Amino acid sequence: MKIINTPINRDDITGFNTGDIVYLSGTIATGRDDVHRRIVQYGFESPFDFRGMAIFHAGPIVRERPDIEYETVSVGPTSSVRMEEWASGFIEKTGVRIMIGKGGMGGKTASACREHGAIHCVYPGGCAVLGARQVEKIDGVYWRELGMPECLWVMKVREFGPLIVSIDTKGNNMFEENVALYAQRMDACMRPALESLRGHSNNGSCKP
Repeated sequence: MKIINTPINRDDITGFNTGDIVYLSGTIATGRDDVHRRIVQYGFESPFDFRGMAIFHAGPIVRERPDIEYETVSVGPTSSVRMEEWASGFIEKTGVRIMIGKGGMGGKTASACREHGAIHCVYPGGCAVLGARQVEKIDGVYWRELGMPECLWVMKVREFGPLIVSIDTKGNNMFEENVALYAQRMDACMRPALESLRGHSNNGSCKP
């Protein structure tokens, strides 16, 4: 089992390829559209230092308790493509090493990963309760005015995952490659059927 510990250096992740399964221990922060927009589009200074760290595209449910400050009830992934507009700028500006979410991301993010030495990983959807169990504690929260799902939660995690590498530091993009591969295979599968239909049409067998 491959385990990454924060803080993360570029060399720690350069050996990973798309499709690899890894786990993360250390500190992560959650952030979705509003966090990315504030930092990239509006120029806010992040209250959390993302250098060498990971951001989880998630909107957690957190309960405040008297015996402990916070308890993570669930934390499941949000579709990362929602952050595509700001992701490249976020990587460049913050120095984040790992983005985590549901599904894939686009070409701009892949280019930023290649240029700045970052990766994107997929956390399986439908595993929000599992994700909460992998959170040891919440170390802090920022921008509470955004609301519980949108603010920036800082969490200590242990063997958080499984995480599937979808974009590696070489800029390879598993989802875009799979789309191209699917199209290629579909064309190969459909061609004999289409040629057969054309043959029936030409000899008149398809006429009423």
